[in-house]
Amino acid sequence: MVRIYFYKLTSDTGGAPCVQNGLLSLAICKPMIRKTAAMGDIIFGFAANSLHKDNRLIYAARITSTVRDGTYYKSARYAQRGDCIYGFRAYRFEWRPEALHHGPKHLVHDLGGYPEYLRAHVLLSEDFRYFGKDGSDEYKAKFPAVKRAVEELGQGYRVRHESKLRNELLDMKNWVWQIARNRKAGRPTSTPSRRVCHRARSCGVV
Repeated sequence: MVRIYFYKLTSDTGGAPCVQNGLLSLAICKPMIRKTAAMGDIIFGFAANSLHKDNRLIYAARITSTVRDGTYYKSARYAQRGDCIYGFRAYRFEWRPEALHHGPKHLVHDLGGYPEYLRAHVLLSEDFRYFGKDGSDEYKAKFPAVKRAVEELGQGYRVRHESKLRNELLDMKNWVWQIARNRKAGRPTSTPSRRVCHRARSCGVV
């Protein structure tokens, strides 16, 4: 059965998710979603109150592939993507000094500890709708169970849903795809910054 994840974004800077060249990736932050989600699963990212008080929809994506065990950060195919912020050298991952997101102190949270790096999994989607700052809360009028669940959600994410909420989320996915023909329908809320963390508090200056 397809699993449906939803969570609130405290920042939207083009890092998590990263949308480039027709591909959406989730490579940093939300390690438990990255570890457990699989092809075909659906993810909704809504704005936290601290980002946009209306809890607008930032993005929705159906996972079309996964890249496991740190391969994303070792592959030249993804090296130019904004969220490919770690490199592999001398059998260890390292934060890339030119990276625009996070810093070396966040490596363990994003990838896990040496040598296993159990969190070094990346989700990819070629079937998504990204709105960023141009998202809206129009979904609240059409999907009351989703509205209530999003407004009540704190930190973390939800993946287990009662039947009414699950059905509304599935209907909402179809509705979002109908109203937005382009995969990228907006821009990030703010520009990349190492000061901004995708985990609900400041990352600090690196």
